[in-house]
Amino acid sequence: MDIVNRFLEEKNLSKEEYVQLLEKADDAMAREQLREEALRLRRKYYGDKIYIRGLIEFTNYCKNNCYYCGIRRGNANVRRYRLNKEDILKCCAEGYRLGFRTFVLQGGEDPYYTDERMVEIIKDIRQTYPDCAITLSIGERSRESYRKFRAAGTDRYLLRHETANEEHYRSLHPSEMSLANRKQCLYDLKELGYQVGAGFMVGSPGQTLEHLAEDLLFLKELQPEMVGIGPFIPHHDTRYADEKAGSVELTLFLLSVSRILLPKVLLPATTALGTMDAFGREKGLQAGANVIMPNLSPEQNRKDYSLYDNKICTGEEAAQCIVCLKRRVESVGCMISEERGDAV
Repeated sequence: MDIVNRFLEEKNLSKEEYVQLLEKADDAMAREQLREEALRLRRKYYGDKIYIRGLIEFTNYCKNNCYYCGIRRGNANVRRYRLNKEDILKCCAEGYRLGFRTFVLQGGEDPYYTDERMVEIIKDIRQTYPDCAITLSIGERSRESYRKFRAAGTDRYLLRHETANEEHYRSLHPSEMSLANRKQCLYDLKELGYQVGAGFMVGSPGQTLEHLAEDLLFLKELQPEMVGIGPFIPHHDTRYADEKAGSVELTLFLLSVSRILLPKVLLPATTALGTMDAFGREKGLQAGANVIMPNLSPEQNRKDYSLYDNKICTGEEAAQCIVCLKRRVESVGCMISEERGDAV
């Protein structure tokens, strides 16, 4: 049986078989077959609703020195900023007015935001917006920290595993960071009752199809509620400045594969996809994605949260341009939903 049909029928492939499936990413017929099934599954569980998340990038300080990241600790050329609780609540107020019912607080791993400070921020958002979901994306913390954030009112947590291969992980991160700890954080979050998001970059330096196959096997094992997949985009102030960016086509292929692998998953059409291709996010929705995360951060800070070069952050992907966004989503037969948009 052809590997594509095998995947569609059985879902459970070995690592070698996933590699064979990924080799089909250049095959237009295979791409279309997977895309159609991904769309069928998205419609089955979510209809044509696209959920919007208001992204608040509240600090670009980071104690880590990941080799691919523009806001890594060792980059002296970043103009650093932090938002205080009042700034964050202003972003939420603006987002709520625009129709957002999920706020995503994302930042570098910034020690300034102690558990106490984070709990205070979470409790204030929860109290002011009881009908909204709160998502954190602030990296690796202790299980006890995660427990406190959950008790304070956090619903979801995004923590991309980046790569499920030990050797590849080490080539992207300094020695004080470990894949084992990253995975443990994800399992802790699951056990504490969060809706959990994992994910990886497509085309990161040194990545092979074998590595991507391991990513898919890890996602199958973890069973996250959300999966973030975007193309790698180099940043000029990193050791990987001259590396080639990841492929939009392969990213779209992996979005379809992820939707089929985890039919009920919340799957964003990412900003990185929109950065690489003017219609990247529309293509992402047509490949099975059902989430978009427009930027709610204060406009003066958006350019400084530069994980990679040329990140789109002030045009139609800004939360304020919700009307433009609605038009773009409708152009591919979908509609923006103002619900919280929890995983089925």
